[in-house]
Amino acid sequence: MAIAHDIQTRRGLGLIEALKDALARRKVYNETLAELRSLSVRELDDLGMSRATLTRVAAEAAYGR
Repeated sequence: MAIAHDIQTRRGLGLIEALKDALARRKVYNETLAELRSLSVRELDDLGMSRATLTRVAAEAAYGR
C-alpha cells in the first residue's frame, strides 16, 4: 500500500511541477506580448518586426517555437 501511495505522490508532484512550468511560460508569453505591443511601429521597424509577427515572437520567447 505504501508503494502505491508513493507512486501517486510522485505523479502528483510531477503534475504540479508541469502545471507550474506551464503557468510560468504563459506568464512569459503574456508579458513579452504586452511589451511588444507597447512599442511603436517605428520601434518595431528598428527591430525588424511588424505587428503581424508579435505573437510568433512572444511564443518563441516563452515556448521556444
